[in-house]
Amino acid sequence: MSGQRARQAAGTGPAAAAGANLLTDNPELYEAQFPDPQHAAAGFVDDLLRRHGPPGRRLLDVGCGTGRDAGRLAQLGWAATGIDTSAAMLAHARRRHPHVRFVAADMRGFDLADRFDAVTCLDSAMLYCHTNADLTAFLARCRAHLTPGGLLLAEMRNGAFFLGNTELLDGTSVRTVPWRGVAYTSRTRLWIDHAEQLLRRERAWSWPGAPEPLVQTSAWRLLFPQELRHLLDTAGFDVLTLFDGPGPRTAPPWRPGAPLSTTLRGDRLHLLARRRPDPA
Repeated sequence: MSGQRARQAAGTGPAAAAGANLLTDNPELYEAQFPDPQHAAAGFVDDLLRRHGPPGRRLLDVGCGTGRDAGRLAQLGWAATGIDTSAAMLAHARRRHPHVRFVAADMRGFDLADRFDAVTCLDSAMLYCHTNADLTAFLARCRAHLTPGGLLLAEMRNGAFFLGNTELLDGTSVRTVPWRGVAYTSRTRLWIDHAEQLLRRERAWSWPGAPEPLVQTSAWRLLFPQELRHLLDTAGFDVLTLFDGPGPRTAPPWRPGAPLSTTLRGDRLHLLARRRPDPA
């Protein structure tokens, strides 16, 4: 489906505000699709950062989306700032979390003229950096915004999981979520683009009154543990830990004080790294 036809389909039903991306253009639907009523993601961040002692309590959430995590972290005592490129997400975040600073910025080139004690990048947002140049730019921006000794915490899909595992690639997953009295059904399929080292996704949305499905595509860079260690080392970080579980999106989920699994076989990968001091 062309972009124009996708927008036409979006405009015929209850999701008339939808444009290029149904979920990011409708933040409430996003939170219904990916609920976190117990604030597992923010609890994971708070607990893991506290274990490793950041220099202070200033935190930057890159790819903050609806602001749900940044808002909860502010309640836990962090001076939180969030950045995102979606105007709809940022407007929603500002309404819901007025005590948090939200800024429109690209993760590959943000410049906030400020420094933080921790930078977080959750829910595979880092993997929207598809090229090595994108990844290098993102990590350079993180380092420039961290105080010496500051922490970078990222949570993402694990490229190593797909070495021998096909369970996420077999067939189409179907999910229905109610929003504003309407049942939205998504049919999602994933496949690997080996040449580009990307996990590609096609998601087709349908709902009562839509004349045809709204088809949208996206992709994540697949990173492997040793590759990730090299990127962080080159960017001026010391990797403190890489683990596959538990985390906010694993089963069983994160719990405070949980031991970390470093087999790195799971489908999620969690990274914690410390910014090295500037050279003398």
